[in-house]
Amino acid sequence: MSDTDLQAIDILLPEARLAVFSRDSDTVASAMLVQEDWRFARIDVTAVEGDVETAIDAYRSEESPDLLIIQTDVIDDAFTAKLAELSEHCDEGTAAIIIGPVNDVYLYRKLIDMGVSDYLVRPITANILSEVVAKALIERLGVSDSRLVAFVGSKGGVGTSSIAQMAAWIISEQMGQKTLLMDGAGGWSSLSVGMGFDSSASLHEVSRAVEANGEEALNRMIHDLDDKLSVIATGSDAMLDTSVSADQFEAIINDLMVKSPLVLVDLSSAEASVQKTVLTRAHHVFAVTTPTITALRLCRTLLKEISDLRGGECDDISLIVNKAGVCKSHEISNADIGEAIDFTPDISISYSPSSFIKYESNVRALLLDKEGKALASRFMDTLNKSLLLSGRGQNEENEKNSGLLGGFLNKFTS
Repeated sequence: MSDTDLQAIDILLPEARLAVFSRDSDTVASAMLVQEDWRFARIDVTAVEGDVETAIDAYRSEESPDLLIIQTDVIDDAFTAKLAELSEHCDEGTAAIIIGPVNDVYLYRKLIDMGVSDYLVRPITANILSEVVAKALIERLGVSDSRLVAFVGSKGGVGTSSIAQMAAWIISEQMGQKTLLMDGAGGWSSLSVGMGFDSSASLHEVSRAVEANGEEALNRMIHDLDDKLSVIATGSDAMLDTSVSADQFEAIINDLMVKSPLVLVDLSSAEASVQKTVLTRAHHVFAVTTPTITALRLCRTLLKEISDLRGGECDDISLIVNKAGVCKSHEISNADIGEAIDFTPDISISYSPSSFIKYESNVRALLLDKEGKALASRFMDTLNKSLLLSGRGQNEENEKNSGLLGGFLNKFTS
């Protein structure tokens, strides 16, 4: 499989059901191992000791899955006749991969012409199986929308950027989700400091690369912090220059959401028009405030505006109260915040200057600190709300091009 093919399937796969019928223990083990691949988080994998006849018996009374993998020791006219019989008991649109005993180009072409998604020769490793399954599911179901999560502060200085960066590390390292973090602040961005990289691009340069479909140029602007976390290495913009427009920023987001299953955007110092665009379409919004009267008054207005942008819905908005305890005598208590702004906080983070200031230039190290580990554990539950992945993404073209039992069934019935 080429590098281009691998890049195309290096995404979170759409929700689907996969069933494997094999009498070979190594194949079954490989099939179960694919679940450890981050791309398969939404794939329900079932392995059954059996063959094509076992599958026929199973789907006489059960709903067929999105993808079937059938292993056989013999591929002859009797086997293809059994495939035809299996097709009669499966839903139209079910795709199939066949694992056989011999490497035969003629046989491969024959099975593909029948509508089979792919033909593999045993033994099959988990890595090979995961790539082939990913390709088959994308061809069958299309690319599912990634998740867009926004972080916005009620005012400057509430710690939105630190929380966005901390969230990115928790989600990628501790929750195992491939993540891409972007800052909308342009030249005002502190992302390179907190995440430990050198700014190599401006938002205008990223926008031009997206507009020109310059994949190589754009890839050079993406900095990998580890195998699960990447950042757009912006921040080289002139601080006093005009930033990109909301439409340009949205085009960048659209491009990045094809590359990553989860895109986090720090809006703390972004242009108002950019904030409005991202807040309108984000799957989840984290609003950050502090427990002071000024910050909470602004937060109440901000939450109302975000809700209005999203059609009056608040279910996908989480409120984080940061820096609690800086000066308790002048703060609104956590118990009273919900009543004061008519919105219940999801989490309150106590301010620890010895930790947060110490790790301001290395947010990842904060999570290795004893106090940071405790915070990460509490933050995890709140973050999970933003990772409720959307359902299966399908389009009309993929509905028509229905894999095994669009191609497969139609080939046999004709």
